[in-house]
Amino acid sequence: MTEGWTRKACSDAPATTPRRLRSAALCLLLAGATALSSCQSILDQTYQANVSPSSNPQIVDEVQKNDPRAQMGAREHPRIVASYGGEYHDAKTERLVARIAGALTAVSENPNQSFRITILNSPAINAFALPGGYLYVTRGLLALANDASEVAAVLSHEMGHVTANHGIERQKREEAEVIASRVVAEVLSSDLAGKAALARGKLRLAAFSRQQELQADVIGVRMLGEAGYDPYASPRFLDSMAAYARYSAVDPDNDQSLDFLSSHPNAPQRVELARQHARNFGQEGAVGDRGRDYYLAGIDGLLYGDSPEEGYVRNETFLHGGLGIRFDVPEGFRIDNKVEAVLATGPNETAIRFDGVAAGDTGSLTNYMTSGWVAGLLPDTVREISVNGLPAATARASAERWDFDVTVIRIDKQIFRFLTAVPKGSAILQPTADILRQSFRRMTPQEIASLKPLRVRVVTVSANDTIASLAARMMGTDRKLDLFKLINAMPASATVSPGQKVKIISE
Repeated sequence: MTEGWTRKACSDAPATTPRRLRSAALCLLLAGATALSSCQSILDQTYQANVSPSSNPQIVDEVQKNDPRAQMGAREHPRIVASYGGEYHDAKTERLVARIAGALTAVSENPNQSFRITILNSPAINAFALPGGYLYVTRGLLALANDASEVAAVLSHEMGHVTANHGIERQKREEAEVIASRVVAEVLSSDLAGKAALARGKLRLAAFSRQQELQADVIGVRMLGEAGYDPYASPRFLDSMAAYARYSAVDPDNDQSLDFLSSHPNAPQRVELARQHARNFGQEGAVGDRGRDYYLAGIDGLLYGDSPEEGYVRNETFLHGGLGIRFDVPEGFRIDNKVEAVLATGPNETAIRFDGVAAGDTGSLTNYMTSGWVAGLLPDTVREISVNGLPAATARASAERWDFDVTVIRIDKQIFRFLTAVPKGSAILQPTADILRQSFRRMTPQEIASLKPLRVRVVTVSANDTIASLAARMMGTDRKLDLFKLINAMPASATVSPGQKVKIISE
């Protein structure tokens, strides 16, 4: 969640899973056009843009200047970047990704096609392409990968879409959306949430057909092998991403926070087809370079998880040094810190949304509460309270099959808002909202000074190290052993040996 306090967009699609039901419930509550202008899903983000095979991925190649396809990508680029928290700048990591992209470009089927790469400052796991050679990869994907061939597998697949002009074919399906997009742009273009909403609309339309995905797989595996990388990296990394999705999901079978798997079909037969194409280069384990050592050197120190601008999640606590606030969610809840808001999901279809708006000319908080931004508000329940010495107000609301607690708290020129949703009649609404209110407070200067971001640290296993001792050094999670094995792609029976390099997450 950024300090600029944009608003979280929610899904208005049919709510078919517990998680989507909770998101839809929170959308039902927000009624004001200003408070929440769009109800589009941030979970639908898919493809993006920007890669050049140079040591400076941010420079536009001259060869693209007059390319109408590149102009298409350039037009959408700011919206894509905004929806993913901006660009991530680190010279070492940028050189690493440029090296991988450069090796793939050298074996491209279209030698006249140049590429640009942008590393997105997002912990989400994703990569995508736009027409004209714009490629994106998130730092979250780089943190999960364990060697250069795995990142090459993802990028070569996306480059395959560009080579096959899938984006141009896809654009034809977008023409029906032009008028609606213009209307949204006119209403929301000055607001980051509006730009993000536009980007998500484009990205949903950007979904490739199954045939196009299979074609990109074929092109990608061929590029991997011809570039000298391990051609079996694609199915290997798909397995890693699926394992991470199961680890991180509240609803493992339906969670869409792992953007790449949400937008790229991962059927077993598709993985097997990728293995069949890889066999053209030789047997698994006997061909291709994985590029593990230089890859790990390139991501050592990579920002992991939340960026400082969006605040930090530490187990069941959210802290934001820039805003100087913190609060806790109940035990057993999972916090998702998005660019636009903080969401938390818990047992029994309970959901929490936390965001903020500028106070503006708002007088009393009770007047603000009844100003029209809450759908289904029960006016008789509005009352003023104090939250740890801060002026606040609470109310109840009801919409469809959901009950809500609404709490607003003023600090200087900001109004912070908690929305808690439970199924109608649930007894856990009050205790859940009470925990939020009781724990919300200003941070002390000492607490703010002690906040540090988490990073990927590459360490060398010593003679006395075990998986357990290495996992104990992990920070930012209460499931240290599970996460250590996941980010190092280790099976349950794995062991470590002296001299081996592994990733840990620490400050």
